[in-house]
Amino acid sequence: MKMGARPEIKRLLNLFGPFLGLILVYMFFACMVPEGSFLSAFTIKLIAVQTVIVALGAIGMTIVIISAGIDLSVGSVIALVSVVTALFVNESIPPVFCLLLGVLAGGACGLVNGLLITGLRVVPFIVTLGMMGIVRGTAKWLSNSETVPVSESWPKDLTSMTPEPSWLVLPPGLWFLILSALFMIGVLRYTPFGRHIFAVGSNEATARLCGIKVERTKVKIYLIAGLFAGMAGVMQFSRMNGGSPTEAVGLELQVIAAVVIGGGSLAGGEGSILGSLIGAFIMAVLECGCTQMDWPNYFQEIIIGAIIVAAVAVDRFRRK
Repeated sequence: MKMGARPEIKRLLNLFGPFLGLILVYMFFACMVPEGSFLSAFTIKLIAVQTVIVALGAIGMTIVIISAGIDLSVGSVIALVSVVTALFVNESIPPVFCLLLGVLAGGACGLVNGLLITGLRVVPFIVTLGMMGIVRGTAKWLSNSETVPVSESWPKDLTSMTPEPSWLVLPPGLWFLILSALFMIGVLRYTPFGRHIFAVGSNEATARLCGIKVERTKVKIYLIAGLFAGMAGVMQFSRMNGGSPTEAVGLELQVIAAVVIGGGSLAGGEGSILGSLIGAFIMAVLECGCTQMDWPNYFQEIIIGAIIVAAVAVDRFRRK
């Protein structure tokens, strides 16, 4: 009975652990914030909108971590994409094409990550750490280390609290996040590529013996992660209505924390899109709660760091 109960306990922890964490964090701030304003519909909607950027990055990071990889360049890619998108908008290119080019710029960064990791056979930590500096420096070079403002344009409505048309109820960016998450859930569960991601992360040597083209799979994984970072960068541009090379510094920690809190294992082979989204919501609740409590920004950073350590400790407990 005990041996049979262990897998069931592990499954329940993976399934309900992130939900429980989200409820506890939300209820903590609901009790701490005066006058019950944290329970208002406006605050819930605000948290959902603030989740979009981290959640999009977390979707891409999920498949990277499942494959036993890591990507430290996410924050820099988001900043670069916001700058690139702003520059294209200022060239009077139609907004739809500007957003598409921004996403493709993120995909290009992911593709370079994948090619360097597989071509040079260097661990992802080192490659993406180097890319973090290269991409951030490129963003500063393109923008002359200044924020790139743009004229009034519809892309800012992607993360607006009052979407147009009003029947959307939620901002277009949030709907896009939901559809993207559903698509990636389907990819991981019902496609050979999804099974290959888990196989590579669980045991790369065995995956090779099974005929999986590991290098090609890794390149695809980092390309997709780059595309999702590009989407997050477009949302960042929409929120700021411009591009800034100094934005999203340290955002990769929030993205990684969201995946780990959601049940992803840094050892590879485990993770889920839904869990990562819940982890991203926890990050947004923390940000909104700290802001409403008027806590300093460094306090939030301490909390996020502690959560990452605690989440890794819980992951080791689950594996035992």
